[in-house]
Amino acid sequence: MPSVEQRYDEAIELQQAGKLEEAIGKLEQLLADQPDYALAHAGLSVFYGKLGRHDEAITHAQQVCQLEPDDPFSFMAMSLICQRAGRLAEAEQALAQAMEKQWAARRPADG
Repeated sequence: MPSVEQRYDEAIELQQAGKLEEAIGKLEQLLADQPDYALAHAGLSVFYGKLGRHDEAITHAQQVCQLEPDDPFSFMAMSLICQRAGRLAEAEQALAQAMEKQWAARRPADG
């Protein structure tokens, strides 16, 4: 059986070949087996966004933020997805969280 990474790569290859729906199906199958695989959620958030399926895109972006709570990029991506969906208050909140995470990563450790 292919590894999680190989299955993810197969989905990306499908997307790059213009088979977006098939790529989504592959990532959904992957998440059925590995629900905490953040990279698959990130891919789905982008792919659903490309199809204008904003609620699904946001759901997966939220999952990424929950799985990677210290990663500023996760919150920045969430902000962009919410912005494209016209959900500006949520976009601003996610952007603020991204900035907060970025600053927290730059602070020197105490002591």
